[in-house]
Amino acid sequence: MKRTRSVVRGIGSYLPRRKLTNQDLEKLVETSHEWIVQRTGIEERHIAEDDETTSVLGIKAAEAALADAGLTANDIDLVICATSTPDYTFPSTATMIQTGIGMTHGAAFDLQAVCTGFVYAVATADKFLQSGSHRRALVIGAETFSRILDWNDRTTCVLFGDGAGAIVLEAQEGEGTSADRGVLTSHLRSDGRYRDKLYVDGGPGSTKTTGVLKMEGREVFKFAVGMVADVVQDAFKATGTSAEELKWFVPHQANKRIITASADKLGIAPEKVVITVDRHGNTSAASIPLALDAARRDGRIQDGDLVMIEAIGGGFTWGSALIRW
Repeated sequence: MKRTRSVVRGIGSYLPRRKLTNQDLEKLVETSHEWIVQRTGIEERHIAEDDETTSVLGIKAAEAALADAGLTANDIDLVICATSTPDYTFPSTATMIQTGIGMTHGAAFDLQAVCTGFVYAVATADKFLQSGSHRRALVIGAETFSRILDWNDRTTCVLFGDGAGAIVLEAQEGEGTSADRGVLTSHLRSDGRYRDKLYVDGGPGSTKTTGVLKMEGREVFKFAVGMVADVVQDAFKATGTSAEELKWFVPHQANKRIITASADKLGIAPEKVVITVDRHGNTSAASIPLALDAARRDGRIQDGDLVMIEAIGGGFTWGSALIRW
Protein backbone atom coordinates (compact mmCIF):
# COMPACT_ATOMS: atom_id res chain seq x y z
CA MET A 1 0.00 0.00 0.00
CA LYS A 2 1.59 3.24 -1.15
CA ARG A 3 2.16 6.01 1.39
CA THR A 4 3.80 9.41 1.66
CA ARG A 5 7.36 9.40 2.99
CA SER A 6 9.48 12.33 4.19
CA VAL A 7 12.69 11.91 2.20
CA VAL A 8 15.96 13.65 3.06
CA ARG A 9 16.83 15.92 0.12
CA GLY A 10 19.74 17.79 1.67
CA ILE A 11 21.77 18.33 4.82
CA GLY A 12 24.05 21.04 6.18
CA SER A 13 25.68 22.28 9.36
CA TYR A 14 27.60 25.14 10.87
CA LEU A 15 30.02 25.41 13.80
CA PRO A 16 31.09 28.69 15.39
CA ARG A 17 34.52 30.04 14.53
CA ARG A 18 35.98 29.70 18.01
CA LYS A 19 37.24 26.37 19.35
CA LEU A 20 37.61 25.73 23.07
CA THR A 21 39.91 22.81 23.86
CA ASN A 22 40.25 20.91 27.10
CA GLN A 23 43.61 22.58 27.55
CA ASP A 24 41.86 25.97 27.34
CA LEU A 25 39.40 24.84 30.02
CA GLU A 26 42.28 23.87 32.31
CA LYS A 27 43.01 27.60 32.54
CA LEU A 28 39.40 28.45 33.48
CA VAL A 29 38.38 25.79 36.02
CA GLU A 30 40.00 23.06 38.06
CA THR A 31 39.95 20.21 35.56
CA SER A 32 42.26 18.36 33.20
CA HIS A 33 42.25 17.10 29.64
CA GLU A 34 42.66 13.54 30.88
CA TRP A 35 39.73 13.80 33.32
CA ILE A 36 37.37 15.19 30.68
CA VAL A 37 38.32 12.63 28.03
CA GLN A 38 38.12 9.70 30.43
CA ARG A 39 34.61 10.58 31.61
CA THR A 40 33.08 12.08 28.47
CA GLY A 41 35.24 11.49 25.40
CA ILE A 42 35.19 15.23 24.67
CA GLU A 43 38.41 16.90 23.49
CA GLU A 44 37.12 20.21 22.13
CA ARG A 45 33.95 22.13 21.45
CA HIS A 46 32.93 25.29 19.53
CA ILE A 47 31.78 28.41 21.36
CA ALA A 48 29.69 31.10 19.68
CA GLU A 49 30.98 34.66 19.58
CA ASP A 50 28.67 37.52 20.61
CA ASP A 51 27.53 38.04 17.01
CA GLU A 52 26.83 34.33 16.49
CA THR A 53 23.33 33.97 17.92
CA THR A 54 21.29 30.80 17.64
CA SER A 55 19.45 32.15 14.59
CA VAL A 56 22.73 33.06 12.88
CA LEU A 57 24.00 29.51 13.35
CA GLY A 58 20.64 28.16 12.15
CA ILE A 59 20.62 30.34 9.05
CA LYS A 60 24.07 29.13 8.00
CA ALA A 61 23.12 25.48 8.54
CA ALA A 62 19.83 25.99 6.65
CA GLU A 63 21.60 27.62 3.72
CA ALA A 64 24.05 24.72 3.56
CA ALA A 65 21.19 22.19 3.59
CA LEU A 66 19.34 24.04 0.83
CA ALA A 67 22.49 24.17 -1.30
CA ASP A 68 23.05 20.45 -0.77
CA ALA A 69 19.46 19.78 -1.86
CA GLY A 70 19.76 22.03 -4.90
CA LEU A 71 16.78 24.04 -3.66
CA THR A 72 16.02 27.62 -2.63
CA ALA A 73 13.90 29.17 0.10
CA ASN A 74 11.05 29.39 -2.43
CA ASP A 75 10.88 25.59 -2.45
CA ILE A 76 10.29 25.34 1.32
CA ASP A 77 6.89 25.78 2.96
CA LEU A 78 7.65 24.77 6.57
CA VAL A 79 10.50 25.65 8.96
CA ILE A 80 10.87 23.94 12.34
CA CYS A 81 13.73 24.92 14.61
CA ALA A 82 14.52 22.73 17.61
CA THR A 83 16.26 24.84 20.25
CA SER A 84 16.42 25.50 23.99
CA THR A 85 18.48 28.66 23.51
CA PRO A 86 16.37 30.98 21.34
CA ASP A 87 17.57 34.46 20.47
CA TYR A 88 14.49 35.90 22.18
CA THR A 89 11.54 34.69 24.23
CA PHE A 90 9.67 35.68 21.08
CA PRO A 91 9.59 35.91 18.11
CA SER A 92 10.62 32.34 17.46
CA THR A 93 14.10 31.58 16.20
CA ALA A 94 12.46 29.72 13.31
CA THR A 95 10.87 32.91 12.00
CA MET A 96 14.25 34.65 12.17
CA ILE A 97 15.80 31.80 10.19
CA GLN A 98 12.88 32.03 7.76
CA THR A 99 13.65 35.71 7.19
CA GLY A 100 17.39 35.05 7.07
CA ILE A 101 17.10 32.64 4.15
CA GLY A 102 14.77 35.01 2.29
CA MET A 103 11.53 33.08 2.81
CA THR A 104 8.31 35.10 3.17
CA HIS A 105 5.67 32.38 2.78
CA GLY A 106 4.72 29.19 4.60
CA ALA A 107 4.96 28.59 8.34
CA ALA A 108 7.78 28.60 10.89
CA PHE A 109 7.89 27.70 14.56
CA ASP A 110 10.24 26.57 17.34
CA LEU A 111 10.08 23.24 19.11
CA GLN A 112 11.55 22.71 22.59
CA ALA A 113 12.45 19.21 23.76
CA VAL A 114 16.04 20.01 24.81
CA CYS A 115 18.51 17.40 23.52
CA THR A 116 15.70 15.34 21.97
CA GLY A 117 14.53 18.41 20.06
CA PHE A 118 15.80 17.39 16.63
CA VAL A 119 14.16 13.96 16.85
CA TYR A 120 10.89 15.59 17.93
CA ALA A 121 11.22 18.10 15.06
CA VAL A 122 11.82 15.38 12.47
CA ALA A 123 8.78 13.47 13.75
CA THR A 124 6.65 16.63 13.68
CA ALA A 125 7.73 17.63 10.17
CA ASP A 126 7.06 14.08 9.00
CA LYS A 127 3.47 14.34 10.22
CA PHE A 128 2.97 17.63 8.38
CA LEU A 129 4.32 16.18 5.14
CA GLN A 130 2.33 12.95 5.47
CA SER A 131 -0.86 14.95 5.96
CA GLY A 132 -0.40 16.68 2.62
CA SER A 133 -0.58 20.16 4.14
CA HIS A 134 3.06 20.90 3.27
CA ARG A 135 5.49 19.71 0.62
CA ARG A 136 9.00 20.45 1.89
CA ALA A 137 10.25 21.14 5.41
CA LEU A 138 13.47 22.64 6.66
CA VAL A 139 14.23 20.98 10.02
CA ILE A 140 16.92 22.64 12.11
CA GLY A 141 18.63 21.96 15.42
CA ALA A 142 20.48 25.06 16.64
CA GLU A 143 21.94 25.86 20.05
CA THR A 144 24.15 28.32 21.92
CA PHE A 145 24.35 26.42 25.19
CA SER A 146 27.45 28.36 26.17
CA ARG A 147 25.05 31.22 27.04
CA ILE A 148 23.36 29.20 29.82
CA LEU A 149 26.39 27.58 31.46
CA ASP A 150 27.93 28.36 34.82
CA TRP A 151 31.55 28.70 33.79
CA ASN A 152 32.62 28.13 37.39
CA ASP A 153 30.93 24.72 37.51
CA ARG A 154 33.50 22.27 36.23
CA THR A 155 30.99 19.41 36.17
CA THR A 156 28.86 21.05 33.46
CA CYS A 157 30.84 23.73 31.63
CA VAL A 158 33.23 21.14 30.14
CA LEU A 159 30.38 19.22 28.50
CA PHE A 160 28.62 21.59 26.15
CA GLY A 161 29.25 23.40 22.88
CA ASP A 162 27.42 25.44 20.26
CA GLY A 163 26.42 24.66 16.69
CA ALA A 164 23.62 24.01 14.23
CA GLY A 165 22.57 21.39 11.73
CA ALA A 166 19.68 21.17 9.27
CA ILE A 167 17.99 18.79 6.86
CA VAL A 168 15.49 19.31 4.06
CA LEU A 169 12.63 16.80 4.05
CA GLU A 170 10.45 16.37 0.96
CA ALA A 171 7.15 14.50 0.65
CA GLN A 172 7.52 11.65 -1.85
CA GLU A 173 5.39 8.62 -2.59
CA GLY A 174 6.73 5.30 -1.30
CA GLU A 175 5.61 1.71 -1.55
CA GLY A 176 4.80 1.53 2.15
CA THR A 177 7.60 -0.91 3.00
CA SER A 178 10.83 -0.60 5.00
CA ALA A 179 12.68 -0.41 1.68
CA ASP A 180 11.22 3.07 1.06
CA ARG A 181 13.48 6.09 1.30
CA GLY A 182 12.57 8.61 4.01
CA VAL A 183 11.38 8.59 7.59
CA LEU A 184 10.02 5.08 8.18
CA THR A 185 8.85 5.53 11.77
CA SER A 186 9.32 7.74 14.83
CA HIS A 187 8.68 7.17 18.53
CA LEU A 188 8.57 9.92 21.15
CA ARG A 189 8.38 9.72 24.94
CA SER A 190 8.59 12.00 27.96
CA ASP A 191 8.33 11.81 31.74
CA GLY A 192 8.23 15.10 33.63
CA ARG A 193 8.93 13.48 36.99
CA TYR A 194 12.65 13.71 36.25
CA ARG A 195 12.75 17.50 35.93
CA ASP A 196 15.29 17.98 38.75
CA LYS A 197 17.86 15.71 37.12
CA LEU A 198 18.57 18.09 34.24
CA TYR A 199 17.18 21.62 34.02
CA VAL A 200 17.91 25.35 33.81
CA ASP A 201 17.19 27.22 37.05
CA GLY A 202 15.51 30.22 35.47
CA GLY A 203 12.95 31.46 32.98
CA PRO A 204 10.71 34.45 32.22
CA GLY A 205 7.69 32.87 33.93
CA SER A 206 9.51 32.00 37.16
CA THR A 207 12.69 33.89 37.98
CA LYS A 208 12.50 36.45 35.15
CA THR A 209 16.10 35.48 34.35
CA THR A 210 17.76 33.14 31.89
CA GLY A 211 19.24 30.89 34.57
CA VAL A 212 22.03 28.35 34.19
CA LEU A 213 22.13 24.64 33.51
CA LYS A 214 22.00 22.21 36.44
CA MET A 215 22.56 18.47 36.11
CA GLU A 216 22.83 15.32 38.19
CA GLY A 217 25.23 13.61 35.83
CA ARG A 218 25.18 10.14 37.38
CA GLU A 219 21.36 9.99 37.32
CA VAL A 220 21.20 11.20 33.72
CA PHE A 221 23.73 8.54 32.71
CA LYS A 222 21.70 5.78 34.37
CA PHE A 223 18.47 6.88 32.72
CA ALA A 224 20.02 7.35 29.28
CA VAL A 225 21.47 3.85 29.20
CA GLY A 226 18.77 2.07 31.16
CA MET A 227 15.49 3.37 29.81
CA VAL A 228 15.95 4.95 26.38
CA ALA A 229 16.27 1.60 24.57
CA ASP A 230 12.49 1.26 24.31
CA VAL A 231 12.09 3.83 21.53
CA VAL A 232 14.81 2.16 19.43
CA GLN A 233 13.34 -1.29 19.90
CA ASP A 234 9.88 0.12 19.08
CA ALA A 235 11.26 1.47 15.80
CA PHE A 236 12.64 -1.93 14.82
CA LYS A 237 9.35 -3.59 15.75
CA ALA A 238 7.26 -1.09 13.78
CA THR A 239 9.29 -1.59 10.60
CA GLY A 240 10.21 -5.26 10.87
CA THR A 241 13.89 -4.37 10.85
CA SER A 242 16.71 -5.18 13.26
CA ALA A 243 20.00 -3.91 14.63
CA GLU A 244 21.78 -6.19 12.15
CA GLU A 245 20.11 -4.44 9.20
CA LEU A 246 20.99 -0.99 10.56
CA LYS A 247 23.79 0.72 8.64
CA TRP A 248 24.35 3.67 10.99
CA PHE A 249 23.37 4.54 14.55
CA VAL A 250 23.51 8.32 15.11
CA PRO A 251 22.58 9.06 18.72
CA HIS A 252 22.57 12.34 20.58
CA GLN A 253 26.19 13.25 21.25
CA ALA A 254 26.18 13.82 25.01
CA ASN A 255 28.88 11.54 26.32
CA LYS A 256 30.94 8.85 24.64
CA ARG A 257 30.38 6.43 27.52
CA ILE A 258 26.59 6.81 27.19
CA ILE A 259 26.79 6.30 23.42
CA THR A 260 28.89 3.13 23.59
CA ALA A 261 26.92 1.67 26.51
CA SER A 262 23.60 2.30 24.73
CA ALA A 263 24.82 0.77 21.47
CA ASP A 264 26.09 -2.27 23.33
CA LYS A 265 22.76 -2.73 25.13
CA LEU A 266 20.89 -2.51 21.81
CA GLY A 267 23.20 -4.99 20.08
CA ILE A 268 24.50 -2.40 17.62
CA ALA A 269 28.05 -3.08 16.43
CA PRO A 270 30.60 -0.37 17.38
CA GLU A 271 31.59 0.19 13.75
CA LYS A 272 28.02 1.32 12.98
CA VAL A 273 28.03 4.10 15.59
CA VAL A 274 28.69 7.69 14.48
CA ILE A 275 30.54 9.65 17.17
CA THR A 276 31.36 13.36 16.96
CA VAL A 277 31.15 14.30 20.66
CA ASP A 278 34.95 14.35 20.80
CA ARG A 279 35.03 17.38 18.47
CA HIS A 280 31.70 19.07 19.19
CA GLY A 281 30.86 18.37 22.83
CA ASN A 282 27.18 18.18 23.71
CA THR A 283 25.37 20.59 21.38
CA SER A 284 21.89 19.55 22.54
CA ALA A 285 19.34 19.70 19.69
CA ALA A 286 22.12 20.41 17.18
CA SER A 287 24.14 17.28 17.96
CA ILE A 288 22.34 14.75 15.76
CA PRO A 289 22.19 16.87 12.58
CA LEU A 290 25.83 17.87 13.11
CA ALA A 291 26.78 14.19 13.37
CA LEU A 292 24.61 13.25 10.37
CA ASP A 293 26.23 15.94 8.25
CA ALA A 294 29.73 14.88 9.29
CA ALA A 295 29.00 11.26 8.36
CA ARG A 296 27.38 12.25 5.08
CA ARG A 297 30.24 14.54 4.06
CA ASP A 298 32.96 11.99 4.82
CA GLY A 299 31.18 9.37 2.74
CA ARG A 300 29.91 7.07 5.47
CA ILE A 301 26.18 7.69 5.02
CA GLN A 302 25.13 6.76 1.48
CA ASP A 303 21.77 6.83 -0.30
CA GLY A 304 19.74 3.81 0.73
CA ASP A 305 21.42 3.38 4.11
CA LEU A 306 19.20 2.57 7.09
CA VAL A 307 19.95 5.20 9.76
CA MET A 308 18.66 5.33 13.34
CA ILE A 309 18.67 8.64 15.22
CA GLU A 310 17.99 8.63 18.96
CA ALA A 311 18.21 11.10 21.83
CA ILE A 312 17.38 11.83 25.45
CA GLY A 313 16.97 15.32 26.89
CA GLY A 314 15.90 17.25 29.94
CA GLY A 315 12.35 16.66 31.08
CA PHE A 316 13.06 13.81 30.57
CA THR A 317 12.23 13.57 26.87
CA TRP A 318 13.48 10.83 24.57
CA GLY A 319 12.77 9.54 21.10
CA SER A 320 13.93 7.81 17.94
CA ALA A 321 13.41 8.01 14.20
CA LEU A 322 14.38 5.39 11.65
CA ILE A 323 15.30 6.86 8.28
CA ARG A 324 16.16 5.25 4.95
CA TRP A 325 18.59 7.81 3.50
